[in-house]
Amino acid sequence: MKRSEVPVNQTWDLSLIYKNPEEAWQDAQKMSSLADTVERKYKGKLGDAAAIVECLQLYESMHELACRVSAYFELDMSTDFSDSEKITNSNKAENILTECFTKTSFIESEIAQADRTVLEEAIGIGGSVSGYLKKLLKGKDHILKPETEKVLAALGEFMEAPYQVYNQAKLSDMRFDPFVVNGKEYPLRYALFEDEYEYEQDTDVRRSAFRAFSDKIRQYENVTAAAYNAYVCRDKRMAEVRGYGDVFEYLLFEEDVERDLHDRQIDVIMDKLAPHMRKYAALLKKIHNLDSITYADLKLSVDPEFDPRVTVEEAEHYIADGLLVMGEEYVDMIHQAFRERWIDFATNDGKSTGGFCESPYGVPASFILLSWQGRMSDVFTLAHELGHAGHFKLCNEAQGYFDTQVPLYYVESPSTINELLLTGYLEKTSSDPRFKRWVLGNTVGKTYYHNFVTHLLEAAYQREVYKIVDAGGSVQAGTLSAIYKDVLTRFWGDDVELNDGAELTWMRQPHYYMGLYSYTYSAGLTISTKMAERILEEGEPAVNDWKKALAAGSTLTPYEFARMAGVDISTDRPLIETIESIGAMIDEMWELTEELGF
Repeated sequence: MKRSEVPVNQTWDLSLIYKNPEEAWQDAQKMSSLADTVERKYKGKLGDAAAIVECLQLYESMHELACRVSAYFELDMSTDFSDSEKITNSNKAENILTECFTKTSFIESEIAQADRTVLEEAIGIGGSVSGYLKKLLKGKDHILKPETEKVLAALGEFMEAPYQVYNQAKLSDMRFDPFVVNGKEYPLRYALFEDEYEYEQDTDVRRSAFRAFSDKIRQYENVTAAAYNAYVCRDKRMAEVRGYGDVFEYLLFEEDVERDLHDRQIDVIMDKLAPHMRKYAALLKKIHNLDSITYADLKLSVDPEFDPRVTVEEAEHYIADGLLVMGEEYVDMIHQAFRERWIDFATNDGKSTGGFCESPYGVPASFILLSWQGRMSDVFTLAHELGHAGHFKLCNEAQGYFDTQVPLYYVESPSTINELLLTGYLEKTSSDPRFKRWVLGNTVGKTYYHNFVTHLLEAAYQREVYKIVDAGGSVQAGTLSAIYKDVLTRFWGDDVELNDGAELTWMRQPHYYMGLYSYTYSAGLTISTKMAERILEEGEPAVNDWKKALAAGSTLTPYEFARMAGVDISTDRPLIETIESIGAMIDEMWELTEELGF
């Protein structure tokens, strides 16, 4: 469907942010006026603690407005990249933001030049801006002179151009032809392939869809590679300009973790999870009686005939019942999300693929995008995104804007724990071995496959790309495909046949344009696996610990956040135990399959 043809009840309600675009533009004007005030009143005058705190309080208010304005227009654009008006509005808003942050770019440079005693005094009286000052103090050696920061801020919108090119190529320019299997014609588009055909039970249809999809995206491999090369080279240049040791140090500084946590997550999973997942692939081959297990078969359900189609109404009940352990207030938020249209279920042309949740600061709602196909996997995706909503509801209510900018390392913990709690609930609803296998299949095939395999392999690929760029090189389509194929081969070995086109997976994820985001999915899930065990065993005391951690926002480092959840990420033990849990689930599915006789 075109976006204009989508029923209203399948769309989100952006009037929860602004009633209309005019209101948004009014706030954009307020933001511009605030930027003018900050520049006029404080530029060249940030020599004492009181002035620093007053300036940052206004700067924080400017950020709050920017957050809501950009969210309003970006969310609208994400529903239809073929609508030129939506793109124009989003670009206009981005231009205004760039102008505002260019005017105020002097702030960090001037504060960084202040004496440490002044900064420590400002931290002591800063209130909601103290956390911002602490981080600034930690990274002050990487802040440049005001004139340089102003130039970089003015170029901000162009810095994001690679991601815009990627989205335009993927969501506006690609037009998929239908494909034919056994005389029947099947329609094809990006979201339809990723949300429907990858799970299709008919092997001929599933593999033909993979081939047709791969043939189409291959036509755009060079422009996509050029966009990505520009993005990673931008990161390399910024690392050099700001005086970081390498591009990894630059990217991981924002995540507040050291390089060893990043590398450990990749290396341990590549080494220790691979044997378990190869065994899982063999199980799929056995159950589905396949001649071979290919890359195009890996998202098959363990038991498709037992996998019921789920309505939106049924999904609400599944999730609310499954997350009741989180408390009545949390469940009320879930019902509110459905009732007040926080969720965009539509599958219209031009819509962004995948799923995400955005929670604009100061807005009593979150906004969740997905393409609803009525599968149980969609229920888990929705539970995942509602986890983000629950996190930022607590965080936004408890913290000032600056302290809601949580480190990426654990941002996926609140989302993935919801999937695990839903699994725990489903396991208790029946003792039927087939149902048990189906629940385990959802957990391994959705929650852990997505976060511990899909995103982890992306992270392994990203690391190799950044190594090349850090050494002064560049990457083209052929290089990127070769890297990805090598990563897939190392993980799956000879147990999974790589279809022609598997190497093009590097073209499919927006996460590559978000720094080192991909590896954090498995990091977050490691923490949430251990926390879910606590909640399911201890109940309310563990839930209360978890909610305190969520409400703390960025006042906690990743180590502190994990410790509050009872997890010590200073060692690899939690990660290894999580991998062992995955392996145990796969072993149990094998046993249940033998017991069931199919």
